[in-house]
Amino acid sequence: MKMNELGRTGISVSEFCLGSMTWGTQNVAAEAHDQIDHALDAGINFIDTAEMYPVNPIRAETIGRTERIIGLWFEKSERREEVILATKHSGEGMAAVRDGAPISSKTIAETVEGSLRRLKTDYIDLYQFHWPNRGSYMFRKNWTYDPSGQQLLDTVAHMEDAIEALQKEVKRGTIRAFGLSNESAWGTTRWIDVAERMGGPRVASVQNEYSLLCRLYDTDMAEMSIQEDVSLLAFSPLATGLLTGKYQGGAVPDKSRMSLNPDLGGRKTERAFEAVAAYQEIATRHGLDLTQMALAWCRTRPFMGSIIFGATTMDQLETCLGAVDMVLSDEVMSEIDAAHRQHPMPY
Repeated sequence: MKMNELGRTGISVSEFCLGSMTWGTQNVAAEAHDQIDHALDAGINFIDTAEMYPVNPIRAETIGRTERIIGLWFEKSERREEVILATKHSGEGMAAVRDGAPISSKTIAETVEGSLRRLKTDYIDLYQFHWPNRGSYMFRKNWTYDPSGQQLLDTVAHMEDAIEALQKEVKRGTIRAFGLSNESAWGTTRWIDVAERMGGPRVASVQNEYSLLCRLYDTDMAEMSIQEDVSLLAFSPLATGLLTGKYQGGAVPDKSRMSLNPDLGGRKTERAFEAVAAYQEIATRHGLDLTQMALAWCRTRPFMGSIIFGATTMDQLETCLGAVDMVLSDEVMSEIDAAHRQHPMPY
């Protein structure tokens, strides 16, 4: 398994990261623990979670359940040192978490403590803000995104307040590195500027959606990643299952994400199915598995730090791991580029 440095932290993470957001709803603890064991045996050292997990659906009574499942594995296995662990602090508006309170110095310390307690660990390797207080263009909000209501002085004051609180956690030894999620290029560089000015933790990574069907990262975010040494942690690299091909032809497999979330968070569109068909045709023509081709393509991106995938069955996990050593030919890459031009921004 290829390892990549996380930003400028000196922390090495595997090119693939095991996602956990189904653990506690679609997966029971024993299944999650089997996934962790198998992923580590395959060379993965990176697990991503969040205080608000599991999802599908998000409910107040399940908040923190996924972290507790991981904590039970740490307690049982005594393999904490083998894992680079990432978790996230929920942002403003999540009513099920702290009544929707925004991220601030008042929430950071208590949230870190809550995650540490549930995870049964003394430290978090990568602590991420799940989304910005000021809002985000992610999750299909790009179509109507309007930042004109943002107040620069308020945003910078919030960043200064948060960086100061994060630095206290770094000094306490509770977090090793800081990352963002669902952020913009402007927001990320502002966080970097504030951290460097204050001597706080520098942004190491941005966890944004990225796949063959969602390539918003390819322009200004890509430039920011390269110039500022900020790694992309790509979530939904299979577009919530669309890029497995299992939803083609109107199929909705039992217990699949679409069976629980019918519009896949706004990703279910006619153009999305047309794009998947084009990529499926490429994979079939070259004797490739579509799921593995989609993941292997993500590996080729110059800004990629790690690719976060989730699985609800061991068969799905094994299929995803088949992309670890897959090298796509120049011909396949050229055909993928052509398909992207024919099917841009399908949702």
